[in-house]
Amino acid sequence: MDLDELDDKLISLLQANGRASNIELAKQVGVSEGTIRRRFRNLIKDEVIRVVAIPDPAKLGRGTTAIIALQVEPSEVDPVAQKLAEIPEVQYVSVTTGAFDIFLWVALGSPEELSSFLRLQVGGISGVRRTETFVNLSIRKNPAGPIATG
Repeated sequence: MDLDELDDKLISLLQANGRASNIELAKQVGVSEGTIRRRFRNLIKDEVIRVVAIPDPAKLGRGTTAIIALQVEPSEVDPVAQKLAEIPEVQYVSVTTGAFDIFLWVALGSPEELSSFLRLQVGGISGVRRTETFVNLSIRKNPAGPIATG
């Protein structure tokens, strides 16, 4: 799908406030509500955007978030990524190039839970050779909503 300036503006506004009404969006970009409704429907149909609920981990009692980089046996990258994606505390899994094969973003209740997660869950997956963990001190941009400060 070829996106035009209106589509780009609509996506940007929805990223800022996914609950904005079609009428509000139409006023902000200067088109009719029907135009917004059609554009929104087409963006979803063409899988340009998805409408999802993104919970705030801190409000769910998961105030410790971290990025975990993994080096994995080459033949095990896909199976390891799939196993990790099935773990509820894992919010995001990305298979990558470079020094690490997989990056995870996790949300847990405490540093102790993170330690246990690393040793028991990640460490127990066959094919994982090495991990490096980066604990989030603050998050400056988040698709789930306003900038979080820490």
